Amino acid sequence: MGSLSIILIVLGYLGLLFFIAFWAEKNKRSKLVNSPYVYALSLAVYCSAWTYYGSVGMAARTGVEFLTIYLGPIIAAPLWIVVLKKIIQLSKIYNVSSIADFISLRYGNNRSLGAVVAIICALSIIPYIALQLKALSESFQIISQGSTHSIMGQYLLTDSTFYIALLLAVFCVFYGTITFDASKQKKGIFFSIAFESLVKLIIFIIIGIYTTFYVFDGGNSIITEVSKNFNINKLSTVEGVTGGINWYFTIALSFLAIFLLPRQFQASVVEYSHKKQLKVAIWLFPLYLLLFNIFVIFIAWAGLALFSSTENADYFTLLIPLTYGDYWLAILVFLGGLSAVISMVVVSTLALSTMLSNNLIIPYAYLKKFQRNTSNNNQKTIKNIRRMSIFMLIAIAYFLYAFVNPSVSLFSIGLVSFLLIVQLAPSFFVGMFWNRGSALGAKIGMISGSLIVIYTYLLPFFTSAILANNNFIENGLFGIEMLRPYNLFGVDFLTPSNHSLFWSLAVNLFLYAYFSLVFKGNYRERNYGEVFTNTSKIIDLQEDAYVWKGEAYIADIHKIWVRFLGTHRANRALNIFKRRYKLSEKTKIADARFINFSEKLLTGAVGSASAKILISNVVKEKPVSLVEVLKILEENKEAISINKSLKTQKEQLFKLTEELKQANKSLTQQDKLKDDFLDTVAHELKTPITSIQASSEILKDDADIPDDLKQQFLSNILFDTQRITNLINDILNLEKLASGRESLQLNTENVTEIIHKAVKSFEGIVQKKKISISIDSKPNEVSAEVDSAKLIQVFTNLISNSLKFVEPKHGKIEIKVNSTKDILAIEVLDNGKGLVEADIPYIFDKFYQSNNQTLKKPEGSGFGLAICKQIISLHKGVIEVNKAYTKGASFIIKLPKKQSV
Repeated sequence: MGSLSIILIVLGYLGLLFFIAFWAEKNKRSKLVNSPYVYALSLAVYCSAWTYYGSVGMAARTGVEFLTIYLGPIIAAPLWIVVLKKIIQLSKIYNVSSIADFISLRYGNNRSLGAVVAIICALSIIPYIALQLKALSESFQIISQGSTHSIMGQYLLTDSTFYIALLLAVFCVFYGTITFDASKQKKGIFFSIAFESLVKLIIFIIIGIYTTFYVFDGGNSIITEVSKNFNINKLSTVEGVTGGINWYFTIALSFLAIFLLPRQFQASVVEYSHKKQLKVAIWLFPLYLLLFNIFVIFIAWAGLALFSSTENADYFTLLIPLTYGDYWLAILVFLGGLSAVISMVVVSTLALSTMLSNNLIIPYAYLKKFQRNTSNNNQKTIKNIRRMSIFMLIAIAYFLYAFVNPSVSLFSIGLVSFLLIVQLAPSFFVGMFWNRGSALGAKIGMISGSLIVIYTYLLPFFTSAILANNNFIENGLFGIEMLRPYNLFGVDFLTPSNHSLFWSLAVNLFLYAYFSLVFKGNYRERNYGEVFTNTSKIIDLQEDAYVWKGEAYIADIHKIWVRFLGTHRANRALNIFKRRYKLSEKTKIADARFINFSEKLLTGAVGSASAKILISNVVKEKPVSLVEVLKILEENKEAISINKSLKTQKEQLFKLTEELKQANKSLTQQDKLKDDFLDTVAHELKTPITSIQASSEILKDDADIPDDLKQQFLSNILFDTQRITNLINDILNLEKLASGRESLQLNTENVTEIIHKAVKSFEGIVQKKKISISIDSKPNEVSAEVDSAKLIQVFTNLISNSLKFVEPKHGKIEIKVNSTKDILAIEVLDNGKGLVEADIPYIFDKFYQSNNQTLKKPEGSGFGLAICKQIISLHKGVIEVNKAYTKGASFIIKLPKKQSV
């Protein structure tokens, strides 16, 4: 395919990314843009061209060793819940916008330390960006011409990679400098990064499936073919103890890099916005790496089988489909590689430009100028500094790529970046958990470790790969054998990269610890050391965690704010601070809290070191001893603890008050129910007594009453007397049951027979009202330890209730008995008018009467269900309403078959 066609495809794809970023920036509050899955996918910026192309090349040359670069991040992911969470908490509190700011902040906003970190990051990442451009250029040449070659010797303006790099710089400038506050999220860029992560993963899986199952007949077929010309055992195993040690060091290298790479810090920390993101990323990011690496070994070995050489092994993903004439698939693979390049270059350049401006250019060249300019000029200047930094970084990376020998593998260049960036590890990780770490120790350790990397890896790599001279590697510096860069002091069992990692980190860590112990840091370093090492305890202190003594005025500091934030934002920030700490509008003197708040406010714009310098120019600071630092912090922690305790006690008191209100409400309701109950009992007793009295008076006063009428009056007296007796018995039974004075006469009984006895007592009423009662028992005979008399009373009450509410001629009452190993379940249901939902929670209460009764009150004492509940409870069972039944009323009884002693 012609170069012009490919360029048009590239431009079309870049246009799509511009559109996606534009849409996301316009809709930055939408659920899709803020999805935790977008955050997790943006972390896959880790998978650059080194992953997309270089992993295949490494797998072809060294076998399964390529996995070490991904095992480290996979192991690190579960630790994010502790380590990354702590980093994020601190970064969000102090508006940190880069890893240089983070490390500088830990050591008291040390300006020179921030500059050292920024320089190390630049030295590390610029070659990495050059690696991406190299991969882009060589893959472009393969697609268009079928071979790779350097651009050395050709004109700059004829190189397509130059224009793509220029477009990437424009993209990064346009979306990366929308706001001058670098701590703000770049929603547009990172939404497009998440999209690219999906694209490169899907395409890589497609080429993996194509190679494994279309070009070959599966993995076994590939292994069979590659075994003919290569030692498959060597490619698929770890070579003894030495191999295991090298694996360990490479895994450690990638483990540290996932935290320290500027692009990863930008994606995981600066772009973090809510806790769901971390929960998703912990499992999705390792899964992403796993999916990306499933087919790497098969593509690599397939390439070895097809081409019988490791030459151009980095680009087997392109060469395989081209060999079989599938140009469309090769173009697709190229676009996946382009996605990997774009995401890495854009995010890395963005992160580096922030570091260079905030930690190098602004604090050393522009601070005095900023103090004279207006806010608009300052903001414009800061944005222009970052824009120029972006173009400068990509330009340097481009010229570095242009003069790199084409034979140098992507993996080798990538290792240079990793080895340099992990020199931040001791001051970064140890500093978060050891409060004695000092800025001096951090600087000496970093610089020494970086020099060792240059000596043991970068310099021999340059002399061998670029100058084609192995004298330095073979004989050492000045011909001293013990100073051979790959075998320093006789250590000869590690690979060159692991050898460099071992010596650089060992020296770095030793010097960091030594100088931190011998030369104590100042009070600011110790202050922030306490904050970083006790994050969980001090995080609630906010501004109170900062120790400062001196003389300062709010008005002077406010003027600094105005020069960078503008009048509106500065006034708004001042009002927020005064409301938070309940300060009077007349307050003029600034305290430690205001100083800390001011530094954090400016950090996002100019970096932590510059913020410290700007504030220190308008205040008179007094030295604070380390003893005072610890004392003030402890007092502040105690104050916070007391406030928390008071808040907790207040909440408990409020909760107790609410409980007392509810208890009082319940007692009031119980009193009302009791009054209603007494009224009901009085009414129930009064009615039959009145009837008895009337009948008795008639019999007494009228001697000439006919015999049949006399018999009728006597029958009425007996009936009403029985009603009174039943009512009194119900009340006595209920009180006996409730007080626990009633005992059960337990025997093993056939519960089905008990139910039949209860039903039989209603035969007359059933026949008269033409109502059907059915008993469904499975099995027919179910035995349980029960008090048969009490249980008959339960079923009698339930059936009696049902008879009152079903319609004559149409009424149906069903009793279902089901049995399990230990439990007996009986359901009594009918097709009557049913229960009112509001009454259900109270129908078993002895004092409760429904407010929804009909005008015609059913006959009975009204204690039936309360008695049922007490009897079932004595049997250690439960009775409840079946709310799911809607055709009438349904009660379910569950009884244990055996009563435990």
